[in-house]
Formats: sequence, structure tokens, C-alpha cells
Amino acid sequence: MGHLLLVTGGTRSGKSRYAVERASIWGPRVLYVATCQPADDEMRERVRRHQAERPAAWMTIEPGAQVLPAIQEQGAHVDGILLDCLTLYVSSLLMSGSGELEVMQQVDALCVALREIGRPAVVVTNEVGWGVVPETPLGRLFRDAAGGANQVAARHAQEVVMLMCGLPVVIKGV
Repeated sequence: MGHLLLVTGGTRSGKSRYAVERASIWGPRVLYVATCQPADDEMRERVRRHQAERPAAWMTIEPGAQVLPAIQEQGAHVDGILLDCLTLYVSSLLMSGSGELEVMQQVDALCVALREIGRPAVVVTNEVGWGVVPETPLGRLFRDAAGGANQVAARHAQEVVMLMCGLPVVIKGV
């Protein structure tokens, strides 16, 4: 069974940078699973900055909502896996018609697969429930599904680290 690290925190807290630092020690063949599908210039710039922060030799895939099959297909051939981020994966599942229970089942299956591949893995996620209550039913569904997904992932993880102000705070450790 592979070691699973969950990295969480708020926006611009340093989650991705920390995850890249941790994954960099695994070896040169890291599978970077990008779940962001940029729809505007601001998001494309954000993606560009993230790309610049990670080693060029890493293999990047952008599987959309097909994260699980992509990881199952390619995960055994790498030194480790970095998924950034779980929150956008939850969003893509919701937008493709999955309900909250289905999202939890998909995240559970994802975490099981990450552990069974036998490689170290880090999953980046966001704490979205600390802000204001979303105005729309879809916004509230997303907030609730993201919180539930984080709980599922944290149960599977051997290690959970929260980033605050760029500083890692161990929530669950080995």
C-alpha cells in the first residue's frame, strides 16, 4: 500500500508549492494529475504559474472527470502521483451530473486506487467551507460535497497537512 498525503488549506496558502516539494523527493518520474480546466485568461495564467513551479520532467495529464481510470492506467509506471486538486475534481463530478453521495463514492474509489497502486501520492484540496454560505443551491451543494470529499480523503490518508500563511501544520501524521 502506498503512502497517501492530503494537503489542504485556503486559497493561496501554499498548498501546491508544498505538495510539489514533497513529491520532488520521490524520483524523477512523478505523475502530475491536473484537474483544472481553465476557462478564462486568469485561470490560464494560474495554470501557467503552477506549471513553472514543478519539474519539467514530470508527466502531466489532464483527465477531466476521468481521473480514476487515468491514475489506474498510468500510476504503476511512475515514482509517485500528485493530484491537484480534489476540489476541482469534485466540481467536475457535480457538473457531469453526479450527486453528493456519488461524489463521495468516487473520491473513496480514487483514494483506494491511489493506495493500491503502491506509490506515494499527494492530493491537494481546498477548505471551501470557511467562507460565507453560498447564495445558490449549486454553490451550497459544491461546498457540502467538497467538505465531504475532504473527510473521505482524510480518512484514507496516513498524513494530513494544512497550509496556513505558507506554513505547514500537521493535522494527522505518521
